[in-house]
Amino acid sequence: MIVRVVNKPFTAVDGRREIRSFVLREGRLTQSQERAMRELWPKYGVDYTGAPRDLHALFGRRAPCVLEIGFGNGDALLHAASADPARDHIGIEVHAPGVGRALTGIEHAHRNNVRVYRHDALEVLRNEIASSALAEVRIYFPDPWHKKRHHKRRLVNAENIALIADRLRAGGLLHLATDWLPYAEQMWDVLDAEPALRNRAGARGAVPRPDWRTQTRFESRGIGLGHGVFDLLYERR
Repeated sequence: MIVRVVNKPFTAVDGRREIRSFVLREGRLTQSQERAMRELWPKYGVDYTGAPRDLHALFGRRAPCVLEIGFGNGDALLHAASADPARDHIGIEVHAPGVGRALTGIEHAHRNNVRVYRHDALEVLRNEIASSALAEVRIYFPDPWHKKRHHKRRLVNAENIALIADRLRAGGLLHLATDWLPYAEQMWDVLDAEPALRNRAGARGAVPRPDWRTQTRFESRGIGLGHGVFDLLYERR
């Protein structure tokens, strides 16, 4: 049995129609995903309120917080949380099927250091996360929006990166990965121009895939198509 879920549009910011880096379509939940959303959301889900949030209160302890934007099915999020139990991990995803699958994975792995939002990551960053609150932000294989007329939808732009940099503590990391060279080039243009960030690999440099990032299905697909994979690691000054 498949349950169909219609996603509602998010409210525009300050009365303006905001350009999104994603498109919400009618989602499809399997029975197990629907059950996870119903039964596991109260345990691992975070409801967006639009008000400043005490991240430590979500986990009942004080530990560094790592945020992943657009976690897909949650494979990388769960891998990181399992390999790094000393830190707390927050994932943000807009698509319900991926959230449902991630919730099931978190429960099966008995991970209490993971929480998930189902909301627009930029709204969460703007309204719920304080300046210098995060130890790390991860953005793995964001939609490259290949067509030139759609480049304005790319998540990585100067305004969004300035927001993310502000939410990182001094010495905190911003880790991006893409298998699309033209998008990597734009990432370097934007990130190297952000004064609050320093590229650990030097200007327009990339690093080998760190141990904390598992190889994703997007990465595997890109490698199969002959794409290079670029991991960009920036530190908050």
